[in-house]
Amino acid sequence: MTLVIDSKAKAMKAEGLDVVGFGAGEPDFDTPQHIKDAAIKALNDGFTKYTPSSGIPELRSAIADKFQRENGLTYKPSQVIVSCGGKHSCYNVIMATCEEGDEVIIPAPYWLSYPEMVKLAGATPVIITTTDATEFKVTPSQLRAAITPNTRLFVLTTPSNPTGSVYTPDEIKALGDICVEKGVLIMSDEIYEHLLYDGATHRSVASFSQAHYDHTIIVHGFAKAWSMTGWRLGFLAAPEPIAKAIDAIQSHSTSNPTSFAQKGGVAALTGSQAHLPLWLAEYAKRRTVAWQRLNAMPGVSCVNSKGAFYLFPNISKLGLKSADFCARLLETEKVAAVPGIAFGAEGYLRISYATGLANIEKGLDRMDRFVRSLNG
Repeated sequence: MTLVIDSKAKAMKAEGLDVVGFGAGEPDFDTPQHIKDAAIKALNDGFTKYTPSSGIPELRSAIADKFQRENGLTYKPSQVIVSCGGKHSCYNVIMATCEEGDEVIIPAPYWLSYPEMVKLAGATPVIITTTDATEFKVTPSQLRAAITPNTRLFVLTTPSNPTGSVYTPDEIKALGDICVEKGVLIMSDEIYEHLLYDGATHRSVASFSQAHYDHTIIVHGFAKAWSMTGWRLGFLAAPEPIAKAIDAIQSHSTSNPTSFAQKGGVAALTGSQAHLPLWLAEYAKRRTVAWQRLNAMPGVSCVNSKGAFYLFPNISKLGLKSADFCARLLETEKVAAVPGIAFGAEGYLRISYATGLANIEKGLDRMDRFVRSLNG
């Protein structure tokens, strides 16, 4: 549904309409130049052939070094799989670990592809509902109650798409402890780990003990922190047997990620990170403006995000289903947002502030007018 909204907004723009897009989850910043230069050099050097299916050794080593340096986690390069995007990593993990009869626990609001991937594997998604009252975080008691003998995998996403919520280290450990106790694997989606605000910190669930490490598969990618969405380059780290299974799946499905994009990935991890604090400062300004504006709208409430680049306002008091709200908002005010129902959360919508401040102000002016017309 996010891509449908984004495509419709782009089609309206192509018709010459002044559309403000809050739909797509991609940075508006350009990929840092040194990353592009590395890919250009690879092309010029003729690095355009097949690579090993799970990625070039140089990149797998750089990813292993990243986990050691930033997360205190020791992975051999053989435990690292480079994929065709973070989404591809998630899909590979679910296909390698789940089958018919298995259950996968997914807290809602969820990134909308998780349940569909589970269904593609023949397994059953089990949804735990959370709300803005708990900052959209699942509690240990909710997780424990959802686990059955058929539970195979728990999906943990922090920072979160679509809500921007961030679990504290203590909260992550408590959820991980239950999974270890019950023998449930954890797919930890950490692709937004570098996008944090207000002193929030990220800690991987794999880092708490050897048992947590053995139960965790980390999925990640280059799209968000390096603005490489179109490069389609992701990665994961897993216990050796699971990594081998994923390697086999990838070798028979996509084969290798794009050769020259992988050289860009090496540059992203080993080169300058000077762009990141600049981007974060800009995101933080946008977040504050958007959060304040949303909460000033009659009938709308919004908890502030602690990570990623999304806000997830509550519109349940406005008398419209989220899909109707977003359809009418796009039609009447030319503002594209994604309905909460797409993320398993009716009564909300997702606003991405990965767009310029002037755009945010203009779009929220229009949304404010639309909301007041509903209240009037």
